[in-house]
Amino acid sequence: MTNGASKALEERLQFESMLADLSTRLVNLAVDEIDTEIERDLKQIAEFLEMDRCNVAEYNSERTLLKVTHAYAAPGVTEMPDIVVNKVMPWYSSRLQRGESLVISSPDRLPNDASEERDFWQQQGIKSGVLIPLAVGGIFLGVVGFVCMQKEREWDDSLVQRFQLIGQVFANALMRKRSEEKLHNAFSEINQLKDLLESENTFLKEEVNLTHVHGEFIGQSPPIKKVLAQAEQVADTDTTVLLLGETGTGKEMLAQTIHNLSLRKGRTMITVNCAALPSNLIESELFGHEKGAYTGAQSKRIGRFELANTSTLFLDEIGELKLGMQAKLLRVLQQKQFERLGGHEPITSDARVIFATNRNLLQAVETGEFRLDLYYRINVFPITIPPLREHREDIPSLVWYFVKSYCELMGKRIDTITKGTMKTLRNHHWPGNIRELKNVIERAVIISPGNKLNVDISPTAKPINDVYRTLDAVQKSHIQKVLKVTNWRVRGENGAAEILNLKPSTLESKMAKLRIKRPSG
Repeated sequence: MTNGASKALEERLQFESMLADLSTRLVNLAVDEIDTEIERDLKQIAEFLEMDRCNVAEYNSERTLLKVTHAYAAPGVTEMPDIVVNKVMPWYSSRLQRGESLVISSPDRLPNDASEERDFWQQQGIKSGVLIPLAVGGIFLGVVGFVCMQKEREWDDSLVQRFQLIGQVFANALMRKRSEEKLHNAFSEINQLKDLLESENTFLKEEVNLTHVHGEFIGQSPPIKKVLAQAEQVADTDTTVLLLGETGTGKEMLAQTIHNLSLRKGRTMITVNCAALPSNLIESELFGHEKGAYTGAQSKRIGRFELANTSTLFLDEIGELKLGMQAKLLRVLQQKQFERLGGHEPITSDARVIFATNRNLLQAVETGEFRLDLYYRINVFPITIPPLREHREDIPSLVWYFVKSYCELMGKRIDTITKGTMKTLRNHHWPGNIRELKNVIERAVIISPGNKLNVDISPTAKPINDVYRTLDAVQKSHIQKVLKVTNWRVRGENGAAEILNLKPSTLESKMAKLRIKRPSG
């Protein structure tokens, strides 16, 4: 290998490593730190690739003005102005809406139809540039641009592909930021109303205003209402949803709730448990097969993606999918096309996909068990369902709901649950979550001879190990331990922020998010 080729390979590997670090940081970052991180990333990319200006511009609510929200310009280079995209760049505006990138090595190479774009680039002094649309689930947020002002430059396909990956990472982060801000504003408005009512001596329970009644998804606690509020936000879009949570928390039921609230509710939701099928059958299950595609394929089979066309496809236990199938799934999500096993004709499916897993997918990425690009594709709108032990106040409602359901099925009548029994149920750790509770109540209804519920639950059940706790719960516990050691001092030498290797502002933000407050007294 020549010195030039060796240097090019080394630079490419450095760039790949930088992009991986960038992506990981944005995925794990607190919402209030996303803007600062994107500007830092733009500067890092520009300096590494020797570009003069990098910008992220987002649409206004009327989707006409592109306003620069994140920018980097090299010393002496003017920043990108806000533009009315339909007037200044009408030719590219229509292509941006279709999700097309613009790759130009010189303004003179723009087509004749793009005279306004050519004039704008020449007025700005742009010699070469790449514009990548920012889109999530068909929703266009804006554009990220990379330009050279000093000299013209040819852009090879591999670099453009990496720009597109950067655009997808930025888009996911910005969409997450918008969703969190919308939810935060909703909570703030509710709290303001609550304070107003309390000032008038009206005592009401704090609650999240939900638009719909959610049937079998039982719960009035703040964590469950937050989950349902997120479900309502995303339901009427085609955005990919990732449901996270321990086994038995109700991920399939929440997927059904999202489907029932969507415009696709007129068709049946199609469900596939990726862990329940052998690896040699999963491809046929998802994409179908033609007659004779393999030994035993005696007739044509329609796959679940095809069945879910214009409906919702729920893929449970996505973390158990083998790497080979992950690559094929990624292609379907990107192109919305696939071929049946043994077939050659492309089939289009407009299926809205909801994924679920109880695994830590980022950890699976690090161990090589899950593809990073597929993770970015499915982690557009994550919703974490808390384990039952984190919303114990919902246990009485759940118990009575299950009692009523099983009494109707078995023709029995139970109208009494003692305080001791309910206390036992509330104090149990529930490693199997709502599914375990449901099974316990079913057995209790069977063994109860009269109208009083007799519960047989082991008092020796041990709490599950911390490895099964949510990441927020682990972080909260660790931060509280450190704060106790520092006597709740956050800043300064030997403060909690220094011990945790965090900026004081970052730690304070995490404390607010995790609702960590210094105990009174």
